[in-house]
Amino acid sequence: MTRARLLIVDDDEDIRTQMKWALCGDYELVTAGDRAGALAAFTASRPAVTLLDLGLPPRPNDPDEGFEVLSAVLAMDPLAKVIVVSGQGDKRNALRAVGAGASDFLCKPVDMDQLGLVLQRCVYLAELEREYRATQHSARPDVFENMLGANPQMQAVFDMIGKVAPTSAPVLILGESGTGKEMVAKALHRRSSRKGGAFVAINCNTIPENLLESELFGHEKGSFTGAIRAHAGVFERAQGGTLLLDEVTEMPLDMQTRLLRVLETRRFYRVGASTELATDVRVIAATNRCPLQAVDNAQLREDLLYRLAVFPISMPPLRDRGDDVDLLADQFLAELNARAGTMKRLSQGARVTLHQHSWPGNVRELKNCIERAFILGDDVLELAPLIQSGAAPRGPDEATARERLDIRVGSRIEDMERFLIEATLDHFHGNKRRAADVLGCSLKTLYNKLNGYSQAQELASP
Repeated sequence: MTRARLLIVDDDEDIRTQMKWALCGDYELVTAGDRAGALAAFTASRPAVTLLDLGLPPRPNDPDEGFEVLSAVLAMDPLAKVIVVSGQGDKRNALRAVGAGASDFLCKPVDMDQLGLVLQRCVYLAELEREYRATQHSARPDVFENMLGANPQMQAVFDMIGKVAPTSAPVLILGESGTGKEMVAKALHRRSSRKGGAFVAINCNTIPENLLESELFGHEKGSFTGAIRAHAGVFERAQGGTLLLDEVTEMPLDMQTRLLRVLETRRFYRVGASTELATDVRVIAATNRCPLQAVDNAQLREDLLYRLAVFPISMPPLRDRGDDVDLLADQFLAELNARAGTMKRLSQGARVTLHQHSWPGNVRELKNCIERAFILGDDVLELAPLIQSGAAPRGPDEATARERLDIRVGSRIEDMERFLIEATLDHFHGNKRRAADVLGCSLKTLYNKLNGYSQAQELASP
């Protein structure tokens, strides 16, 4: 029978030796004499139970070093069983230890019979909890196809994916940038009968208009300048699988007409070809715009919308997902700790910041923020300074911007629009893609607006 692993943390080598002699017959033992050694040993061995002395170097007469070990161990594994064993056995430290998450508190000199009983109980509880956690993890309701979410809105999304994935119905995924629309598309693919085929994604907003047709449908060699070889488009590359058309509302209208025909006939021509090809793909579309508004603004064909939106799925923004922000932050941090072999954790202030910030960039912004904090921080991570610095204006403040354009009641709509665009760019340090996402326009539209302002300024210059 496999023996449970026990970590003994004590600065007194004689005590560590006595413990080893007394317990080696029942447990697999690991020892450490200070905080660094304790945390390294815990990371490497993952003991069932840790015996922890509070008085550790460099301040053996102060319990704080031991409490730091207790806090770090529980941050790495909230189910860890820690028995605090200390000569500093006053009631205040005992209550503090148990309140901080210790399983029990024993005073030196330790009664070995009592310790044996406490260890047996802790090992038994640890085994039960880990078995239960393993069982639950295989069917966690808040984890679905690599997506994390306990919020009712996300649970509804998971339910819809499960129902529509096995069908052949076209799906339109709606949601702000960074909410996880591509993850939903991949989940639909993995749960469909096409999971053995390819999953191909194309962002209609990032491909120049003159290349989009070729990227969608492919081209023949010599069909245009630079076409030095034949090229298979995404409809061919996704044959037998799933094709995600991301930001479909940014596709030019004439290309939308061609797309509609392909969806209806399942046939298309490569650019420069005379032979028609058949396609067998499931098309999933996604957009960060309101599709009905896009139709009203003549950005999306109404007939194409109805063809794509047989089954719409709306992704909630992170600000509406409540405690999911904690689940996601902990998951991102755990992944970073696992890769780096560290044990960093979020401060209580960072927990408050998670809920106070509106996360306009949604899950993508949260993940990037956690990674920046991880790189810049030490053992305990703060988020507020990063968010505040990220929101700081790059150049003139809003008052200066207002003076620049003299914005007031009665101003022209064009001036108001320009003020809003330039203020948003200032807010995001000139990041045009981020500004376009927040403004609800395509990157191409934003560039066109900025070029127009630049030309107008040149014409106005003497």
